[in-house]
Amino acid sequence: MPKAVRIAAYGGLDVLKVVEVDRPVPGPRQALVKVVAAGISPGEAMTRQGLLRDRFPLTFPSGQGSDIAGVVEELGDGVTGFAVGDEVIGFTNQRASHAEYVLAEHDKLIPRPAGVPWEQAGALFGSGTTAYAAVRAVAVKAGETVVVSAAAGGVGSIAVQLARHAGARVIGLASEPHHAWLAERGVLPVAYGEGVADRIRAAAAGPIDAFIDNFGHPYIELALELGVQPDRINTIIDFAGAQKHGTRTEGNAAAASADVLSELATLIADGDLEIPIAGAYPLDEVRAAFEELERRHTGGKIVLKP
Repeated sequence: MPKAVRIAAYGGLDVLKVVEVDRPVPGPRQALVKVVAAGISPGEAMTRQGLLRDRFPLTFPSGQGSDIAGVVEELGDGVTGFAVGDEVIGFTNQRASHAEYVLAEHDKLIPRPAGVPWEQAGALFGSGTTAYAAVRAVAVKAGETVVVSAAAGGVGSIAVQLARHAGARVIGLASEPHHAWLAERGVLPVAYGEGVADRIRAAAAGPIDAFIDNFGHPYIELALELGVQPDRINTIIDFAGAQKHGTRTEGNAAAASADVLSELATLIADGDLEIPIAGAYPLDEVRAAFEELERRHTGGKIVLKP
């Protein structure tokens, strides 16, 4: 029988279990995909821990995961544009992709371009669309200066590249080991911690137009201190701070579409975007994968490879 991640209660790493499940059967307009790679995210960890239960409550037992890259195994009635054996990138809203097989609606799948490696394909949807939405939310324009926190993380590493692609000067907040990677991609790296506001001002050498927060408190307050207007600050994690200060909170849901996924995949295939992979784990090692993720010091994405 195929395997899948299941969670029976809110909690730490110990509630993550890999169990045998029935092979899913595709319904109308669904494809059954054999998963090759599936990304994991901090949001999934926070949801599992119960930290987001007011916004994203779980019904137990729950699966986990939205990102998909794999091969079409079976098609339900009414599926158009795909055939058995096709290599695809996509997503599911059913918390189900951390598994050997997953069902996906056919309008949530795109063909995998030949130039997109499997691990990058499997890590693309959640972080890629979140970064896309965040950059769009702060209306990045050519010549502007944008600050990105957690700039080497799963979302931040994509956001800095998309902002650069839009023609912005990008200042990336990250720990020292990630500075070389950022600099190689045209980002001005700045260390976080005490004195960060002064370091940002020195790097900017002028006005700071927008701020994308991928870490949480206290970066909204820092952005305001730097003179950024609330409507040009976006956070994907500090919802309390956003409500208090009137900033934006655009994330994955604001850009979750096959069209955006296709646009991002094309950028990768053309060499204009990279999804850095910090680690790849077998499905049975899902706890180890999330243990690494939850240290919050990874550079890029972590994927499961069933």
